[in-house]
Amino acid sequence: MEMDYRKALTDKKRIVIKIGTSSLTFPNGRLNLRRFEHITNVISTLQQQGRQVVLVSSGAIAVGVGKMGYKKRPSTIPGKQAMAAIGQAILAKIYRKFFDQHTIKVGQILLTSDVITNVEKHKNAENTFAKLLEMGAVPIVNENDTVSTDEIEIGDNDTLSAMVASICKADLLIILSDIDGFFDKDPRKNPDAKRISIITEVNEKVSNAAGSAGTSFGTGGMSTKISAVKICHKDNIDTIIANGDSPEILFDIFDGKDIGTLFVAPNRV
Repeated sequence: MEMDYRKALTDKKRIVIKIGTSSLTFPNGRLNLRRFEHITNVISTLQQQGRQVVLVSSGAIAVGVGKMGYKKRPSTIPGKQAMAAIGQAILAKIYRKFFDQHTIKVGQILLTSDVITNVEKHKNAENTFAKLLEMGAVPIVNENDTVSTDEIEIGDNDTLSAMVASICKADLLIILSDIDGFFDKDPRKNPDAKRISIITEVNEKVSNAAGSAGTSFGTGGMSTKISAVKICHKDNIDTIIANGDSPEILFDIFDGKDIGTLFVAPNRV
């Protein structure tokens, strides 16, 4: 049965891929341009296979911090928003450069949480995503940090990616992070921790096993990823958490191989 869940991934056509800050930067916070190149190469091939891809990319604040020569993220909201404004422009330019090598157009979409609660904004976003995908473009999504307030702040890109998957009516959300999947306990602290290949129910035990943020440059930990899974499951969207160190593992995922942790949508259980 588990193999059947994995094999079904080969038929997924509309995919949201979230790549975290830790997968796009070196431990010192500097950009890993080779990783950018790899992820764009992989997405190009996925398009050639007939798939539509939406990319939710973290990294704007980290890029801004690096550009300004700071050693760590600002602690104030205006400071973070300023770094996001600087970094987002650079981030978009980097993606455009690498996607241009495949003659793939990109569209930048910056969202706040009211895109979910406001019916008109939700419909506009849905139509924009649909049109970009119809045109063969890759929408590149991030939170609109510069205008976010407590009322409309999403807070982390795991949650954002789940919201995007819902808006896009995606078949699958793949969260690429700095960890190989979901473990029965924190693998950073417990060498005997075991990766769980497939989870068919996000129960209290799973929620309690979720850890905290992994790096100083990112904001999301396993708990936010589990929250994202729950959002996707409301719309019967499968979710995978996998390691983004090698974006080529996306090919293995669509080949049905045992990569990361697959959270099976309720309607498939």
